[in-house]
Amino acid sequence: MALLETHDLTVRYGGLAANDQVSIVVEPGRLVGLIGPHGAGKTTFIDAITGFTSVSSGSIEFDGAQVNDLSADQRASLGLTRTFQSLELFEDLTVRDNLLVAAERPRWYSFLLDIVRLHRGRSAWADQVDRALAALDLVEYSHRLPSDLSHGQRKLVGVARALAASPKLLLLDEPAAGLDTAESRKLGVHLRHFLDDGTSIFLIDHDMGLVLNVCDYIYVLDFGKIIAEGTPAQIRRNPAVIGAYLGETAGEAQAKEGTNLVAALTPAAAPDAQEGGDV
Repeated sequence: MALLETHDLTVRYGGLAANDQVSIVVEPGRLVGLIGPHGAGKTTFIDAITGFTSVSSGSIEFDGAQVNDLSADQRASLGLTRTFQSLELFEDLTVRDNLLVAAERPRWYSFLLDIVRLHRGRSAWADQVDRALAALDLVEYSHRLPSDLSHGQRKLVGVARALAASPKLLLLDEPAAGLDTAESRKLGVHLRHFLDDGTSIFLIDHDMGLVLNVCDYIYVLDFGKIIAEGTPAQIRRNPAVIGAYLGETAGEAQAKEGTNLVAALTPAAAPDAQEGGDV
């Protein structure tokens, strides 16, 4: 059974279809990517899946249940967690406490427990926080404030915070934005490790090298529609993808094979073995 499925998902803002009958599938234990030019509707799609914008038509199924009518909080409680492009860290909390805030799931009676047991010792969620810090090599920064970190380290804290909630599916919106090549490559290695801990990933990013190297399967969105899907090897040689990024028709793009974009879509570091999902 698929972990996440959308069927003809459409999001309209007035007369504009930001997403137009988008259907995708994310299988458990897989790292699935979504790419597309600026303005293609990628963030709107994540907003719709996670309940931050209304769906005009179509359905969203998560872990076997339809979630269209659930709030963002209810979807998160089911294990559907996301990051945002903007870094909204708590600047007056340490890195570890930032993660602890995300990991804890308070109940209506939590304040009573706090009154009765003023010193509860090690939090029940501490292990989740420890695993998230270790997964992103942030242990040595755990007692620092976000203001003491580099931009790249802050981005990793944002990903770790989402991971600390132990989601079934983690949706990452541009996690590599602002990272240099080395930081992006390191992030890719970490993302593959998440799968070993039982967290599936849906990745949106403009870093083509990252997406093509770490994903098992990729969807390509342009003007709100899926124009291509397949393994990284298939996406690299798809003329519709090349055309979308060059702003040309597929025929014109195909005629220009060997240009810089094709070189970018076929990085030397990306092995064809990725087609089988191995890294």
